[in-house]
Amino acid sequence: MFPEYLETDRLELHRLDDYVTPLDYYEVCAHDPGIDEVTAYMPWAPHDSPKETKEFLDEVTERWENGEGVDYALVETESGELAGCGGFGIDWDRKAASLGCWLRKPYWGNGYSGERADALIELAFETLDLDCVEVTHNAENEKSRRAIEKYVERNGGQRDGVARHALAYGDGSVSDEVRYTVLREEYEAARG
Repeated sequence: MFPEYLETDRLELHRLDDYVTPLDYYEVCAHDPGIDEVTAYMPWAPHDSPKETKEFLDEVTERWENGEGVDYALVETESGELAGCGGFGIDWDRKAASLGCWLRKPYWGNGYSGERADALIELAFETLDLDCVEVTHNAENEKSRRAIEKYVERNGGQRDGVARHALAYGDGSVSDEVRYTVLREEYEAARG
């Protein structure tokens, strides 16, 4: 149902569970320089064991095979290095995709999140015939806010508001969440 590979100007998006091995992905998700900063606003923490990484990749495979979502390894074309991971879950009843992404710290601030988002938004509307793409971020995460606002605006969408006390983390903390949406009509008008 989903393409195994997508390409943008500077990124290659490979099906995550086919592209990485559990041990290699564990090294990135557990020991990559800056991983604590990368995961500070994420719903996941640095991985504790290769078993945790393997279980995550098994879930990725299951979501892919069941048509519930896609996860791609984001590979910088020039260097061939893994820059991060991006994809979306799908709510077929609402015909909506929920975007998600994380980037390794050296790739922050270079527009890769937006480049990845544009490709996934196009996939959601043009290939999967969905009606809505949504994305959220922790209200305290300024870097994500700036990146998301740029690509949501570029694709015709809007900021919907703040859901207070909406994000629960494994450490017991709870944060506010900011939500944005792009509807099919908005996307089509923005793309001309």
